[in-house]
Amino acid sequence: MSGALAVVLAGAILQAQSPQQPPVVPDQREVIRRTFDIVTQDVIVRDNQGVFVADVSKEEFEIYEDGVKQDIISFLLTHGGRIYNQMLPPPPPSQEGIILPPTRPTSDAAGRIFIIFVDDLHLDFRNTGRIRDLFKRISKELIHDGDMFAILSTGPSSLAIDLTYDHKRLEEAIKKISGAGLRPQEILEGGEGQEGPPEVRYRAHVAFSTAYDMMRNLEQVTNRRKAFIYVSNGYDLDPFRDSRNKHRAEMYGRPGMGDGSDGSDIPETDPFMKQGNLFASADLAAQLSELTRAANRANTTIYTIDPRGLVGGPDLDEKVDMVEWQNHVRTSQDSLRVLADLTGGIAVINQNDFSRALRRIDNETSDYYVLGYVSSNPDPLKKRRRIEVKVNRPGVHLMHRTEYTLRRPPGSASR
Repeated sequence: MSGALAVVLAGAILQAQSPQQPPVVPDQREVIRRTFDIVTQDVIVRDNQGVFVADVSKEEFEIYEDGVKQDIISFLLTHGGRIYNQMLPPPPPSQEGIILPPTRPTSDAAGRIFIIFVDDLHLDFRNTGRIRDLFKRISKELIHDGDMFAILSTGPSSLAIDLTYDHKRLEEAIKKISGAGLRPQEILEGGEGQEGPPEVRYRAHVAFSTAYDMMRNLEQVTNRRKAFIYVSNGYDLDPFRDSRNKHRAEMYGRPGMGDGSDGSDIPETDPFMKQGNLFASADLAAQLSELTRAANRANTTIYTIDPRGLVGGPDLDEKVDMVEWQNHVRTSQDSLRVLADLTGGIAVINQNDFSRALRRIDNETSDYYVLGYVSSNPDPLKKRRRIEVKVNRPGVHLMHRTEYTLRRPPGSASR
């Protein structure tokens, strides 16, 4: 989490002067400001039986950035949801962004923060009952008394609840959650742009932008493990490509187009689809990479959950080839895997046992260490920094993020 140290060098040099000399204007010196970032790192230490090890001291930890050992200046242990062994740096100055509640319940020592991200633009409306049941489980099995949580959505559920301890706000929000994702038939019948289906692209952009902005706000919160519960069906920027081609052929009366009879899945007579589909995978990978970098800067772990559970075939009224449907499901689930894997979380996909997954998330957010250091790397051009954490104790296993990326300076061409 960022902290700022301002060193102001200013003054006036007064020189001895004779009565005959005119007064000398004081020397105006440049104001020099220096800032540094405190890098915080969550670490989970377990023994060979998978039990959390709660007695590791600060002196037993070693943390390296790009192979260079760093001095640990802050150390915190949270075990069973309670905070111990606090050694914290001075608090940073107030900044715009996420606002923490001014008071906490007297019985609370958990210090856990959950951001519940409802990507209803990528949740099936027909699955609304199952989606609400998942959130009821989250409310009962994951969010405990004293935990802070926030809720926001990407679409018509219109959820925007700032960090709060009030569990009733979550119960009220669950009643509003409703899937608003595009059905396969809507994608086939929708417009086709130079980069593929424009509505598909727009919805993905809204989801990623909303999550990215929240990650930037979470950088203001330090010395707490932050869990981003990302509920979505995932992303595919080029869904049902051949079926879209076939639908356009039928609509414009061009037999053979897109059915393979002309020797090409995307014939030269349809250049827009050919050019747009070429970059769909690269564009999706770029957006996933940008979001995971923002999460790692904020020391936030993403836990993705696909409420569809075990996914079968498409509904009978959808005119989608089974192979294309399976490819679409695989691509969308892979996007959720990337978000979780690159931030140290888990992807709860293609499974129906949500309670087991929520128990694992609960355990990982209840037992952990937080180490803080000021990077000794003076090179501002070194944007990506590799992190390695070691414990001088045999028979233990560590879980932690392996890198973070510095934010691009203001005015950069890309985010």
